[in-house]
Amino acid sequence: MKFFIDTANLAQIREAQELGILDGVTTNPSLMAKEGIKGDKNIMGHYADICDIVEGDVSAEVISTDFEGMKEEGGRLARLHEQIVVKVPMTFEGIKTIRYFGEKGIKTNCTLVFSAGQALLAAKAGATYVSPFLGRLDDMSTDSSQLIAEMRMIYDNYGYNTKILAASIRHTMHIVNCAKIGADVVTAPLSALKGLISHTLTDIGLAKFLEDYKRVIDPS
Repeated sequence: MKFFIDTANLAQIREAQELGILDGVTTNPSLMAKEGIKGDKNIMGHYADICDIVEGDVSAEVISTDFEGMKEEGGRLARLHEQIVVKVPMTFEGIKTIRYFGEKGIKTNCTLVFSAGQALLAAKAGATYVSPFLGRLDDMSTDSSQLIAEMRMIYDNYGYNTKILAASIRHTMHIVNCAKIGADVVTAPLSALKGLISHTLTDIGLAKFLEDYKRVIDPS
């Protein structure tokens, strides 16, 4: 399973990259706004900076809602850097855009997916990635892991090459559950990725090893 980080914060991206486990980045307009990135020129430059840090795919989201707008905006994003994946919403116009970009050899990430039917349609249209939003489903008392399982079954049934990119990750168990079911990618905040490292018994064990070693080298 690949690990993407869901942020526009360059320092966090560098920190995840230094761990040696980072495969890519996802961003969205909200994350850009959180970092205070404003204006088309600055946003495009920020995407380029992200691509300079990581070696994998970088999802950059269109903000247009009509086919012509998404086609023009997504085209500009794709031309910015070969690592850019055009992030398109799950809408009628979005599906048309995904099909268009697929025929042009441009990678896409269909975002805001909440049902198996939406995931099936996005794969049929040729999406490179499909992003089910787990945390938002859980917020509505819906078992988000069931959606991942349904998507895995459907894609395997028909041999779709579309990758399941689990998004809206809130905690480490989301990541572990996705790995159990067979998601291809998870995109998570740095805190959730680092959370996989921590365990109380590891901390206790390490402290005990260091304490014992100190007694060996300094028996007094």
